[in-house]
Amino acid sequence: MSHAENELMTQPECWTRAAELAVRHKDVLASPGERVAVVGCGTSFFMAQSVAALREGAGLGETDAFAASEFPATRSYDRVIALTRSGTTTEVLDLLARLRGTVRTTAITADPDTPVMGAADDLVVLDFADEESVVQTRFATTALTLLRAHLGLHTEQAVADARTALAEPLPAGLVECSQFTFLGQGWTNGLAQEAALKMREASLSWTEAYPAMEYRHGPVSISTDTTATWMFGTAPAGLADEVRATGALWIEGALDPLAELVRAQRLAVAVAAFRNLDPDRPRHLRRSIVLDAG
Repeated sequence: MSHAENELMTQPECWTRAAELAVRHKDVLASPGERVAVVGCGTSFFMAQSVAALREGAGLGETDAFAASEFPATRSYDRVIALTRSGTTTEVLDLLARLRGTVRTTAITADPDTPVMGAADDLVVLDFADEESVVQTRFATTALTLLRAHLGLHTEQAVADARTALAEPLPAGLVECSQFTFLGQGWTNGLAQEAALKMREASLSWTEAYPAMEYRHGPVSISTDTTATWMFGTAPAGLADEVRATGALWIEGALDPLAELVRAQRLAVAVAAFRNLDPDRPRHLRRSIVLDAG
Protein backbone atom coordinates (compact mmCIF):
# COMPACT_ATOMS: atom_id res chain seq x y z
CA MET A 1 0.00 0.00 0.00
CA SER A 2 1.36 3.43 -0.94
CA HIS A 3 2.01 6.23 1.54
CA ALA A 4 -0.72 8.23 -0.18
CA GLU A 5 -3.28 5.49 0.32
CA ASN A 6 -2.29 4.98 3.97
CA GLU A 7 -2.41 8.71 4.66
CA LEU A 8 -5.74 9.41 3.02
CA MET A 9 -7.31 6.63 5.12
CA THR A 10 -6.55 8.56 8.34
CA GLN A 11 -8.52 11.67 7.44
CA PRO A 12 -11.58 11.19 9.68
CA GLU A 13 -9.37 11.08 12.77
CA CYS A 14 -7.33 14.06 11.55
CA TRP A 15 -10.48 16.10 10.98
CA THR A 16 -11.72 15.44 14.49
CA ARG A 17 -8.42 16.61 15.97
CA ALA A 18 -8.38 19.70 13.75
CA ALA A 19 -11.88 20.70 14.83
CA GLU A 20 -10.74 20.53 18.45
CA LEU A 21 -7.66 22.64 17.68
CA ALA A 22 -9.77 25.33 16.05
CA VAL A 23 -11.15 26.32 19.44
CA ARG A 24 -7.67 26.74 20.92
CA HIS A 25 -6.44 28.82 18.00
CA LYS A 26 -9.50 30.98 17.40
CA ASP A 27 -7.60 34.22 18.08
CA VAL A 28 -5.12 33.68 15.23
CA LEU A 29 -7.54 32.42 12.57
CA ALA A 30 -9.27 35.76 11.87
CA SER A 31 -12.11 37.43 13.73
CA PRO A 32 -15.54 38.22 12.24
CA GLY A 33 -15.43 41.40 10.22
CA GLU A 34 -11.71 41.33 9.52
CA ARG A 35 -10.57 41.66 5.93
CA VAL A 36 -8.59 38.49 5.27
CA ALA A 37 -6.46 36.97 2.51
CA VAL A 38 -5.68 33.24 2.42
CA VAL A 39 -2.64 32.17 0.39
CA GLY A 40 -0.88 29.00 -0.63
CA CYS A 41 0.71 27.16 -3.54
CA GLY A 42 -0.67 24.21 -5.48
CA THR A 43 -3.04 22.20 -3.31
CA SER A 44 -2.88 24.83 -0.56
CA PHE A 45 -4.02 27.50 -3.01
CA PHE A 46 -7.12 25.46 -3.84
CA MET A 47 -7.88 25.02 -0.15
CA ALA A 48 -7.46 28.78 0.22
CA GLN A 49 -10.07 29.30 -2.50
CA SER A 50 -12.51 27.07 -0.65
CA VAL A 51 -12.10 28.69 2.76
CA ALA A 52 -12.30 32.19 1.27
CA ALA A 53 -15.64 31.35 -0.33
CA LEU A 54 -16.90 29.76 2.90
CA ARG A 55 -15.91 32.69 5.10
CA GLU A 56 -17.30 35.38 2.86
CA GLY A 57 -20.43 33.35 2.14
CA ALA A 58 -21.05 33.06 5.87
CA GLY A 59 -21.01 36.85 6.19
CA LEU A 60 -17.88 36.86 8.36
CA GLY A 61 -15.90 39.35 6.32
CA GLU A 62 -14.39 40.05 2.94
CA THR A 63 -12.01 37.20 2.14
CA ASP A 64 -9.72 36.70 -0.86
CA ALA A 65 -7.57 33.79 -1.97
CA PHE A 66 -4.32 34.05 -3.90
CA ALA A 67 -1.46 31.92 -5.06
CA ALA A 68 1.34 33.18 -2.83
CA SER A 69 3.29 34.38 -5.87
CA GLU A 70 0.31 36.48 -7.05
CA PHE A 71 -0.49 38.37 -3.84
CA PRO A 72 -1.39 41.96 -4.82
CA ALA A 73 0.94 44.51 -3.28
CA THR A 74 -1.66 47.28 -3.45
CA ARG A 75 -4.34 45.66 -1.29
CA SER A 76 -4.60 45.94 2.47
CA TYR A 77 -5.80 43.24 4.87
CA ASP A 78 -6.25 42.80 8.60
CA ARG A 79 -4.73 39.31 8.46
CA VAL A 80 -3.09 37.00 5.93
CA ILE A 81 -3.35 33.24 6.51
CA ALA A 82 -0.72 31.12 4.74
CA LEU A 83 -1.17 27.38 4.16
CA THR A 84 2.07 25.44 3.71
CA ARG A 85 2.45 21.75 4.46
CA SER A 86 6.24 21.75 4.28
CA GLY A 87 6.91 25.16 5.81
CA THR A 88 9.66 25.66 3.24
CA THR A 89 7.83 26.78 0.08
CA THR A 90 9.77 29.68 -1.39
CA GLU A 91 6.83 31.80 -2.56
CA VAL A 92 5.11 31.57 0.83
CA LEU A 93 8.25 32.46 2.77
CA ASP A 94 9.00 35.37 0.43
CA LEU A 95 5.48 36.74 0.87
CA LEU A 96 5.57 36.45 4.66
CA ALA A 97 8.90 38.29 4.69
CA ARG A 98 7.43 41.12 2.59
CA LEU A 99 4.40 41.39 4.87
CA ARG A 100 6.37 41.43 8.12
CA GLY A 101 5.40 44.44 10.20
CA THR A 102 2.60 45.57 7.88
CA VAL A 103 -0.15 42.99 8.49
CA ARG A 104 -0.65 40.20 11.01
CA THR A 105 0.14 36.79 9.50
CA THR A 106 -0.79 33.24 10.48
CA ALA A 107 0.88 30.13 9.05
CA ILE A 108 -0.78 26.72 9.11
CA THR A 109 1.84 24.02 8.60
CA ALA A 110 2.57 20.37 9.23
CA ASP A 111 6.22 20.67 10.20
CA PRO A 112 7.21 22.57 13.39
CA ASP A 113 10.91 22.59 12.51
CA THR A 114 10.93 24.69 9.33
CA PRO A 115 11.57 28.32 8.32
CA VAL A 116 7.90 29.26 8.37
CA MET A 117 7.96 29.04 12.15
CA GLY A 118 9.96 32.24 12.28
CA ALA A 119 8.41 33.90 9.25
CA ALA A 120 4.80 34.24 10.47
CA ASP A 121 3.48 36.15 13.46
CA ASP A 122 1.17 33.33 14.56
CA LEU A 123 1.28 29.59 13.96
CA VAL A 124 -0.96 26.55 13.89
CA VAL A 125 0.90 23.23 13.60
CA LEU A 126 -0.94 20.19 12.26
CA ASP A 127 1.96 17.79 12.70
CA PHE A 128 -0.41 14.84 13.10
CA ALA A 129 -1.51 15.43 9.49
CA ASP A 130 1.99 15.53 7.97
CA GLU A 131 2.70 13.18 5.09
CA GLU A 132 5.48 11.14 3.53
CA SER A 133 3.93 11.10 0.07
CA VAL A 134 4.68 13.94 -2.33
CA VAL A 135 0.97 13.95 -3.18
CA GLN A 136 -1.00 15.88 -0.55
CA THR A 137 -4.16 14.34 0.86
CA ARG A 138 -4.74 14.57 4.61
CA PHE A 139 -2.87 17.80 5.34
CA ALA A 140 -4.95 19.73 2.82
CA THR A 141 -8.31 18.47 4.05
CA THR A 142 -7.26 18.78 7.69
CA ALA A 143 -6.20 22.41 7.23
CA LEU A 144 -9.52 23.14 5.53
CA THR A 145 -11.37 21.38 8.35
CA LEU A 146 -9.53 23.51 10.91
CA LEU A 147 -10.68 26.66 9.17
CA ARG A 148 -14.15 25.30 8.51
CA ALA A 149 -14.54 24.53 12.20
CA HIS A 150 -13.28 28.01 13.09
CA LEU A 151 -16.06 29.42 10.90
CA GLY A 152 -18.64 27.23 12.67
CA LEU A 153 -19.23 25.24 9.47
CA HIS A 154 -17.70 21.87 10.36
CA THR A 155 -20.07 19.06 11.38
CA GLU A 156 -19.75 15.53 12.67
CA GLN A 157 -21.61 14.48 9.54
CA ALA A 158 -18.59 15.51 7.48
CA VAL A 159 -16.46 13.06 9.48
CA ALA A 160 -19.08 10.32 9.10
CA ASP A 161 -19.25 10.99 5.37
CA ALA A 162 -15.46 10.74 5.13
CA ARG A 163 -15.67 7.28 6.67
CA THR A 164 -18.32 6.38 4.10
CA ALA A 165 -16.12 7.72 1.30
CA LEU A 166 -13.30 5.47 2.47
CA ALA A 167 -15.47 2.37 2.86
CA GLU A 168 -17.72 2.35 -0.20
CA PRO A 169 -16.46 1.03 -3.55
CA LEU A 170 -15.83 3.51 -6.33
CA PRO A 171 -18.50 3.62 -9.07
CA ALA A 172 -18.19 0.84 -11.64
CA GLY A 173 -16.26 1.82 -14.75
CA LEU A 174 -14.82 4.99 -13.26
CA VAL A 175 -11.20 3.83 -12.99
CA GLU A 176 -11.15 2.83 -16.65
CA CYS A 177 -12.23 6.26 -17.96
CA SER A 178 -9.83 8.15 -20.23
CA GLN A 179 -10.66 11.67 -19.02
CA PHE A 180 -12.06 13.19 -15.82
CA THR A 181 -13.80 16.53 -15.25
CA PHE A 182 -14.64 17.89 -11.79
CA LEU A 183 -17.26 20.57 -11.22
CA GLY A 184 -18.05 22.79 -8.24
CA GLN A 185 -20.05 25.80 -7.14
CA GLY A 186 -19.06 28.38 -4.53
CA TRP A 187 -16.67 26.87 -2.02
CA THR A 188 -16.59 23.53 -3.83
CA ASN A 189 -14.88 25.10 -6.86
CA GLY A 190 -11.60 24.86 -4.95
CA LEU A 191 -12.33 21.22 -4.16
CA ALA A 192 -12.99 20.47 -7.83
CA GLN A 193 -9.67 22.07 -8.77
CA GLU A 194 -7.89 20.03 -6.12
CA ALA A 195 -9.52 16.78 -7.28
CA ALA A 196 -8.27 17.45 -10.80
CA LEU A 197 -4.78 18.19 -9.48
CA LYS A 198 -4.73 14.92 -7.52
CA MET A 199 -5.60 12.98 -10.66
CA ARG A 200 -2.86 14.70 -12.65
CA GLU A 201 -0.21 14.25 -9.96
CA ALA A 202 -0.90 10.68 -8.88
CA SER A 203 -2.07 9.06 -12.12
CA LEU A 204 -0.98 11.37 -14.97
CA SER A 205 -4.63 11.62 -15.97
CA TRP A 206 -6.19 14.08 -18.37
CA THR A 207 -8.30 16.07 -15.95
CA GLU A 208 -10.04 19.44 -15.89
CA ALA A 209 -12.11 21.42 -13.40
CA TYR A 210 -14.72 24.15 -13.89
CA PRO A 211 -17.48 26.04 -12.12
CA ALA A 212 -20.53 23.90 -12.80
CA MET A 213 -22.45 26.52 -14.76
CA GLU A 214 -19.44 27.03 -17.04
CA TYR A 215 -19.35 23.40 -18.17
CA ARG A 216 -21.95 24.00 -20.86
CA HIS A 217 -19.87 26.86 -22.29
CA GLY A 218 -17.44 24.70 -24.24
CA PRO A 219 -15.96 22.02 -21.96
CA VAL A 220 -18.92 19.65 -22.40
CA SER A 221 -17.68 19.15 -25.98
CA ILE A 222 -15.05 16.67 -24.76
CA SER A 223 -17.63 14.39 -23.12
CA THR A 224 -17.91 10.91 -24.63
CA ASP A 225 -18.62 7.39 -23.47
CA THR A 226 -15.01 7.16 -22.20
CA THR A 227 -15.11 10.24 -19.94
CA ALA A 228 -16.42 10.99 -16.46
CA THR A 229 -17.88 14.18 -15.01
CA TRP A 230 -17.98 14.47 -11.20
CA MET A 231 -20.05 17.12 -9.43
CA PHE A 232 -19.06 18.33 -5.95
CA GLY A 233 -22.39 19.18 -4.33
CA THR A 234 -25.79 19.60 -5.97
CA ALA A 235 -25.69 20.10 -9.73
CA PRO A 236 -27.46 22.92 -11.55
CA ALA A 237 -30.82 21.89 -12.95
CA GLY A 238 -30.57 19.88 -16.16
CA LEU A 239 -26.79 19.50 -16.17
CA ALA A 240 -26.73 15.82 -15.24
CA ASP A 241 -29.09 14.93 -18.09
CA GLU A 242 -27.03 16.94 -20.58
CA VAL A 243 -23.84 15.16 -19.56
CA ARG A 244 -25.45 11.72 -19.60
CA ALA A 245 -26.76 12.44 -23.10
CA THR A 246 -23.14 12.64 -24.30
CA GLY A 247 -22.53 9.09 -23.08
CA ALA A 248 -20.27 10.23 -20.26
CA LEU A 249 -20.34 8.74 -16.77
CA TRP A 250 -22.00 11.23 -14.40
CA ILE A 251 -21.05 11.22 -10.71
CA GLU A 252 -23.07 13.49 -8.44
CA GLY A 253 -21.62 13.79 -4.96
CA ALA A 254 -24.11 12.80 -2.31
CA LEU A 255 -21.69 13.16 0.60
CA ASP A 256 -20.31 16.27 2.28
CA PRO A 257 -18.20 17.89 -0.47
CA LEU A 258 -14.97 17.50 1.51
CA ALA A 259 -15.73 13.80 1.84
CA GLU A 260 -16.28 13.71 -1.91
CA LEU A 261 -12.72 15.00 -2.25
CA VAL A 262 -11.60 11.98 -0.23
CA ARG A 263 -13.37 9.77 -2.78
CA ALA A 264 -11.54 11.60 -5.56
CA GLN A 265 -8.24 11.02 -3.76
CA ARG A 266 -9.05 7.32 -3.67
CA LEU A 267 -9.80 7.44 -7.38
CA ALA A 268 -6.41 9.04 -8.09
CA VAL A 269 -4.64 6.22 -6.24
CA ALA A 270 -6.80 3.57 -7.91
CA VAL A 271 -6.13 4.93 -11.40
CA ALA A 272 -2.41 5.06 -10.61
CA ALA A 273 -2.51 1.38 -9.66
CA PHE A 274 -4.53 0.58 -12.81
CA ARG A 275 -1.80 2.26 -14.89
CA ASN A 276 1.11 0.75 -12.92
CA LEU A 277 2.21 4.13 -11.56
CA ASP A 278 3.58 5.04 -8.11
CA PRO A 279 1.32 7.73 -6.61
CA ASP A 280 3.97 8.60 -4.01
CA ARG A 281 6.48 9.68 -6.66
CA PRO A 282 4.68 11.79 -9.26
CA ARG A 283 6.64 12.67 -12.36
CA HIS A 284 8.74 15.87 -12.17
CA LEU A 285 7.47 16.76 -8.68
CA ARG A 286 8.94 16.93 -5.19
CA ARG A 287 7.43 17.39 -1.74
CA SER A 288 8.37 21.05 -1.38
CA ILE A 289 9.14 23.62 -4.06
CA VAL A 290 12.25 25.48 -2.93
CA LEU A 291 13.51 27.83 -5.63
CA ASP A 292 17.16 28.68 -6.28
CA ALA A 293 17.77 32.29 -5.29
CA GLY A 294 20.13 32.62 -8.25
